Amino acid sequence: MLYFKRILSGIVLILAATAAMAQQEYRVRPGDTLAIEVLEDTTLNRTAVVLPDGRFSFPFAGTIPAAGRTVGQIQNAVTQAIASNFAVSPNVFVSVQPGLASPYEGTMTDAIDVFFMGEVNTPGLVQVATGTTFLQALAQSGGLTRFAATKRIQLRRTDPRTNVQKVYQIDYKALSRGAVLAKDIRLLDGDVILVPERRLFE
Repeated sequence: MLYFKRILSGIVLILAATAAMAQQEYRVRPGDTLAIEVLEDTTLNRTAVVLPDGRFSFPFAGTIPAAGRTVGQIQNAVTQAIASNFAVSPNVFVSVQPGLASPYEGTMTDAIDVFFMGEVNTPGLVQVATGTTFLQALAQSGGLTRFAATKRIQLRRTDPRTNVQKVYQIDYKALSRGAVLAKDIRLLDGDVILVPERRLFE
């Protein structure tokens, strides 16, 4: 019995090593999901979808190329990009979940520019795929900070024909509980997402 247990344990170790090797050799593609962990700051831990242009966004790093790279190369790129924010070089771990069928294959549309302001982890310009929704873009910006007024997020959209700006109020807390936006807002080129700082008792 002990003999068979040892054989079984050996098989499990071989399978685990094979899976790890496959992860290291796999070349990332648009539509894949990356799981990124930073040992020194767990608030940075998150998943990120690789966009049609082959890049993904990460706090303190902005956008990082991923398509065609291995997990190890992406890991090194993230480490170098955020290293200046730590006293010593951070320990970054990356794993990849390949997309079963990339939603971008055969539909490589132009990216659009979306601007994030206020209490988000990566403020500034984020390029997203045409058709990206508010929640998807927010995830790609690195998410909200702990000071965000989650019930008062604004989406500011300017009509290019009339130059008139409309402001949409978004309650992120309601969305995160499964509520659905009235028209499931899909972002347009030039949209600005403003996340104000929460008040004292908000």
